[in-house]
Amino acid sequence: MLRIEGRAGELFRDEAGGHRWQRVPPTEKRGRVHTSTVTVAVLAEPDDVALPRIDPRDLEVSTCRASGSGGQHIQKTDSAVQIRHLPTGLMVRCETERSQSYNRATALAILRARLHSLRQEHAHAARADDRRRQIGSGQRGDKRRTIAVQRDSVVDHITGREWRYAEYVRGKW
Repeated sequence: MLRIEGRAGELFRDEAGGHRWQRVPPTEKRGRVHTSTVTVAVLAEPDDVALPRIDPRDLEVSTCRASGSGGQHIQKTDSAVQIRHLPTGLMVRCETERSQSYNRATALAILRARLHSLRQEHAHAARADDRRRQIGSGQRGDKRRTIAVQRDSVVDHITGREWRYAEYVRGKW
């Protein structure tokens, strides 16, 4: 994996796909051409997703009596809090504390953490999908560019453009 900063997006936006490298290694006694394949994906660095801010209008909050043992107090007060995030359908129930306000704060913290995790999963899935789409299958026929050292040529199969290998190595492409 190579990381490039600055104007990398402009320089490498057309490089995604399979690259085929043909050369005759110095150790090859019979002069046979060896072919290697490299797949390239050009992706932007993902931003850190901050903890989401939750709009109170997106929440449905309900209270009820907590379940389980706890004596007479648990049977007389609505200390359990259940919060539903309407846009996503996520639901959190908290009844760990005796105080409704503490349970509400705990439930909101849990909901915020779950929303953060959900957003990260979506961002990761979108990035993986973008990468998969760019690199293709990695097979020989699925190629973007062929670099043939022995013929002193580089061919871009998408645009049909050709360069001399020496110019390509110097970055004049």
